[in-house]
Amino acid sequence: MENRRLMQTSLRGAIATKQSFSGLLRFARNDTLFARKDTLFNVFVLVFLHLVFFLAIFPAFAFASVPQKDFCIECHKTLSEAAKEPADKIESDVHFKRGLSCVDCHGGDPTKDDFAEAKDPAKGFIGKPKRGDIPDLCGKCHADPAYMRRFNPNIQTDQLSKYNESQHGKLNAQGDQKVAVCISCHDVHGVREVGDPQAPVFITNIPKRCASCHADKEYMKDYSIPTDQMELYEQSVHGEALLKKGDRGAPACPSCHGSHDAALPRAMAVGNVCAQCHSLTRDLFAKSPHKAAHDKLGIPECEACHGNHKIMRTTDEILGTKGDGLCVKCHTVDSKGYAVATLIKTEIETLKMDIKESEGIVTNAETLGMEVSDAKFDLDQSKNSLTKSRTYVHTFSKEKVGEIVKEGMGLADKAKGQGQKAIEEFKFRRKGFAIAIFFILFLAGALYFKIRAMERD
Repeated sequence: MENRRLMQTSLRGAIATKQSFSGLLRFARNDTLFARKDTLFNVFVLVFLHLVFFLAIFPAFAFASVPQKDFCIECHKTLSEAAKEPADKIESDVHFKRGLSCVDCHGGDPTKDDFAEAKDPAKGFIGKPKRGDIPDLCGKCHADPAYMRRFNPNIQTDQLSKYNESQHGKLNAQGDQKVAVCISCHDVHGVREVGDPQAPVFITNIPKRCASCHADKEYMKDYSIPTDQMELYEQSVHGEALLKKGDRGAPACPSCHGSHDAALPRAMAVGNVCAQCHSLTRDLFAKSPHKAAHDKLGIPECEACHGNHKIMRTTDEILGTKGDGLCVKCHTVDSKGYAVATLIKTEIETLKMDIKESEGIVTNAETLGMEVSDAKFDLDQSKNSLTKSRTYVHTFSKEKVGEIVKEGMGLADKAKGQGQKAIEEFKFRRKGFAIAIFFILFLAGALYFKIRAMERD
C-alpha cells in the first residue's frame, strides 16, 4: 500500500514537472537566446532540458516497474502445510485484491527478510490474534466509515456493534472460546466477497456454515440448545427451495435470525420476521381475533401452526377440525372457534369441488375442438379466488372467507355453463352434419340411378 502511494505521488510529480518543462521549453524557444544563429548552443540547451525532465520522472517508473517484495508471503510459501496455507489462500482473498496484506492485520515489517526484524513488536507485530480479540481487530477497519468508503461507498460499517449485541458477541465478551467470531463464518486469509459462490457466506452455503457448529452435538453440548436445525431445515419448503432448487430468494438462517446480530426471535417478533416475505398473511393475522389471544398467552404467531425450521408446504388438510386439522390443538368441540374452523374448511372444500367439476366440463369441450377461451379465463379466475380464500383463512373470519368463496363459485359456475353450452353446440353440429351427410348420400344415390336409367334408354 505504501509503495502504491509513493508511486502515485511520483507520477503526480512527473506530470507537474512535464507541465513546467513544457512551459519552460516554450519560453526558451521564444527567448532571444534562440534567436542566435548558434545551432550548437541551441542543441545543448534542449538536451539539458530533456535531461532534467527525465530525472524528474525516473522515480515514477522505478516504483512502477520494481514492486516491493512481501517477505511474509515469500517466507510462508516455503514452510510446512499448516504455515503455508495462509500464503496459498491469500491470493484469492478480497482484502489482498484491494491492496491489503499480512501486515494490515498482523503488524510487523514485510519488507524485512530477517525473522527478528519482520516480527519486531516495536513495529506493531501481534502475531496470531487471540480468538476473542478478532471482532475488534476486524472492526478496526470495518467499523470505520471513512476508511471503508475508500473501497466501497455503500458498504455497511455497523457489523461490530451488531455483533456485540448478538448472542455470539455477548458470549464472546464473557470469554467463551467456542463461540462464533468473524473468521468462523467468513474464513481467514482466503476471505471471499459475499456474492462469490465459493464464499462460505454465499446464500446457498450459509445453512451448511451455520450447521458446522449448530449441528455438532459434541461442540454444542454446553449450550443446552437443539442440534437438529439443519436436518429439519433440509426437509422444509424453504430448505427445498434454497438447497435443491437453488432459489436464492428463499430464506436461510440469517433471513430469520440475522447475521452479525444473530439472535433467537422471541414470540412477539416471529410474525414480523415472517412478514419480511409473507406480508399480506401477517397483516391479515394482525387484524384477526387470534392476534390478541397470542399476545396475551405469549404464543408465537406463525410458528404455532407452521413450525420453525421444518416449515412444510401448506395444504388444505391442516384446515378445519378433521384428520390433520390444526385448529383442534387449541379449540374444543363446543367452542366458537371450532365451529368457525369447520365452516371455513367446508366452504373451501365446496369451492374446490365446484372448480373440479367445471374444469372437467371445460376440458371436455376443448377436447371436442370447441372454442372455450372465455370459459378457461373464468375458470382461472375462480382458481385465483381459491388461492385468495386460503390466504384469508388467516383472518379467521367465516364472513370474509365466505365472500371470496362465493365469488369463486360464481366464476366456476359461469365457466361450467359456457363449457356445457359448447358441448351442446358440438352435439347440435354433429346432428346437423349427420343429416347433411344423409341428404348428400341420398342425392348421390338418386343421381346414380338416374344416370343408369338414361344409359339404358
